Amino acid sequence: MNDQRHERELLTLKTIAETLNRSTDLKPMLQAVLEDLLSVTGLKTGWIFLSNHKSHYTCEADVKLPAALTQNQKEPMCKGTCWCLNKFWGGRLNQAVNIIECKRLEDALYHQTGDTEGLTHHATVPLTAAGESFGVLNVGSPGKETFSDEELTLLESVAFQIGTAIKRTRLYQDEQKRAENYLKLETLTRELWQHESDDEIIRAIVHHAGQSFNWPFVGFSSKSHPHAILHSTYKNGESSIRTKTYSKETIHEIQEAAQSHQPVTLQKNVFPIHLPSLVIQAKHVMIRKESIGILFTLLPSFSKSDGEILHAVADHMALAIEQSRVNDKRQELILSEERNRLARDLHDSVSQKLFSLSMTARGAQNIPHAPNILSDALQDIQQLSQEAMQEMRTLIWQLRPVGIEAGLMTSLKSYAVGLGLNPNCDVSGFKHLPRPIEEALFRIGQESLNNIQKHAGVADVTLHLLINEQEATLTIVDCGNGFNPETIGDCTLGLRGMKERAALLGGTFSIFSKPKTGTKIQVRLPL
Repeated sequence: MNDQRHERELLTLKTIAETLNRSTDLKPMLQAVLEDLLSVTGLKTGWIFLSNHKSHYTCEADVKLPAALTQNQKEPMCKGTCWCLNKFWGGRLNQAVNIIECKRLEDALYHQTGDTEGLTHHATVPLTAAGESFGVLNVGSPGKETFSDEELTLLESVAFQIGTAIKRTRLYQDEQKRAENYLKLETLTRELWQHESDDEIIRAIVHHAGQSFNWPFVGFSSKSHPHAILHSTYKNGESSIRTKTYSKETIHEIQEAAQSHQPVTLQKNVFPIHLPSLVIQAKHVMIRKESIGILFTLLPSFSKSDGEILHAVADHMALAIEQSRVNDKRQELILSEERNRLARDLHDSVSQKLFSLSMTARGAQNIPHAPNILSDALQDIQQLSQEAMQEMRTLIWQLRPVGIEAGLMTSLKSYAVGLGLNPNCDVSGFKHLPRPIEEALFRIGQESLNNIQKHAGVADVTLHLLINEQEATLTIVDCGNGFNPETIGDCTLGLRGMKERAALLGGTFSIFSKPKTGTKIQVRLPL
């Protein structure tokens, strides 16, 4: 009798091993092995649940389920929990368990949702391999309420074989997926380097990462905006630009995932996407050992290759942004060199000629017995040439300022003094301003001071620079002639240029003035 049982067990294990070795596609493999197991053991029904993390599972295989469990396309097997899964998630299912009453069947009997066909109990066996747990195997027969120790031992052996095959298959699938992902990464990288600005790169990464790797949700959290998901988010095939402020709880989830370097299962869904379960994976985007933000994605479950590819995408993103910034600096240097060249040319040619013209006119005025009309004309020529030289010096200074590096307010003060004005300067707050912000404020300040020197009729001017975490505000006030802004509007090139500079950086430009009451100009630029 024992010999017959031993032969049956060996036959079972041999049959299962052959089935497991025939396939590398997980779902068909599990279905086939479950059918073979029931066939050689004489059991009537069974099913396999796979679960990567708590509260999320899938029914990957089933054989001859009773009608009560097949209602609505097997809905009772796809939702809700049961005692065997709760034991598995709680770490209390370490071996084959005898006589487990099925909660799903009890619920069917209680709610009268279908015929259980006499099935009330089943054996439950954990599917494990090398210390890793994958799910549970459930088998039973109508009227069978107990399983012998020999049966449970056999089921444990089979479950171990299945667990080992699952691990092997997932490793194989991960390697295939990794190879496919790196091919997609190459395509994504080529697309990435076509963009020039930081914003364009971030939007491109978020969109193409979600599209290429079939991630349902991708986003970027900017360090400069710690409570906002900045730039694009990708959600189920659609990209959108988001500046919506998210809760601290949401940001905490993103930061926790980035710091842990591991997928984090969300206990509460705080994101605008609805899936049965959510796992978040995140990676800091580092430029010169400094994080500029966090690239993150949400999935129902996460594989090792998903984590690897997200890290690779974040690294490529950092390289592209750094290259973009280097190109911007190069363009700034080229522009600066061109301005310096123009300033030198103007100084060496036009300024020298104007000076010579002024000296010639002055000398000609001393000609004896010259007609009065000629003397007056020479005096006008001398005055006009001197005014032209003053304007030329101002233009050269604009092209080649004494360096904003000395500080925005210091440079504006020097410029005002050069115009013959008496500036009173004040600065509130301290923060390193980005170069585009600093240059825009300087150019707007230049134009405002030029207008004061030409039109205000006063020398005293007040400049105030306010800097906080959100914005930089430059205010310039004079108590001169003033004007009616409504009658001028945007008809002057200078005013239109100042408004356009502010608008290009997402800021505002305002003028407050009345005739004979002075003028106040204020520009606000977001940081």
